[in-house]
Amino acid sequence: MAESRYYTEEGLQKLRDELDYLSTVERKRISEAIAEARDKGDLSENAEYDAAKEAQGLLELKISKLQEIVSKARVIDESKMDKSKVLILSTVKVKNLKNNVVMTYTLVPEKEADFKSGKISVSSPIAKGLLGKSVGEKAEISVPAGTIELEIVDISR
Repeated sequence: MAESRYYTEEGLQKLRDELDYLSTVERKRISEAIAEARDKGDLSENAEYDAAKEAQGLLELKISKLQEIVSKARVIDESKMDKSKVLILSTVKVKNLKNNVVMTYTLVPEKEADFKSGKISVSSPIAKGLLGKSVGEKAEISVPAGTIELEIVDISR
């Protein structure tokens, strides 16, 4: 039994959209492929039919897993979160004290992380080091390249 996972409203909507697409568009496409292969005659030697049935099985498995994830998903309620501390969904501006470079990160659930757009997973080393801290606090964070010291410049939502 899978545990509850937390998502943003946007992240959960992406999962629902994917589930809807697979359930309607892909399911219909594979059914048509099976029907077309069945019309070609002897099923015992029909590789197209076997491939379409296998694709159908994989699709149904994926749909089933997505349905379970969506049914157990919980949306994070930002209105009840402390805005003075770094928490999930916080956008944090930090300054690297070694080279004075300022970076901005948004801490998101693991499945929604996208480093290119500045979204880092709350389970990443940087996010773990920043969680619970307030503006002005410093965090020493161990990363694969060594240790970095970051100062929290701003926290927003």
